[in-house]
Amino acid sequence: MISVAAELAAMHPQTLRMYEARGLITPKRSPKNTRLYSHDDVERLRRIQRMTAKEGLNLAGVETVLELELELERARVEMTRMRERAAQLERQMASELDRVRRSLRAEIVPYGAYEARLGDADEARPSGGGVSIPIERPKRRRETS
Repeated sequence: MISVAAELAAMHPQTLRMYEARGLITPKRSPKNTRLYSHDDVERLRRIQRMTAKEGLNLAGVETVLELELELERARVEMTRMRERAAQLERQMASELDRVRRSLRAEIVPYGAYEARLGDADEARPSGGGVSIPIERPKRRRETS
């Protein structure tokens, strides 16, 4: 109730009503429309009191600080959501890369494995162990002077 919350926050009940009118605090209401303050509400009242008494802020400054804190919290939530999405996309990309690598490994035959298969069928390989591929070069024309 407002009297208990005012006492816990070391404020006059009228101050709590003023803070509620300005939107600095929003207590819940009972079915009979009695204000019900939570522990968090009382902590918020104490914080408002510190900002006004010790830090020298007026109520407009307190409103600005509280709005900025709310905006900062929203940004943190959004940043967390974006990080989670980025991590999910990274996992998907890694999975796709693995899939493509496996697919390429199945399609590409290493050169050494190809040589081994040729070696069984072709005995006329050069002694160097490589595959001999004949290259045809175009014949040069003789220049006449």
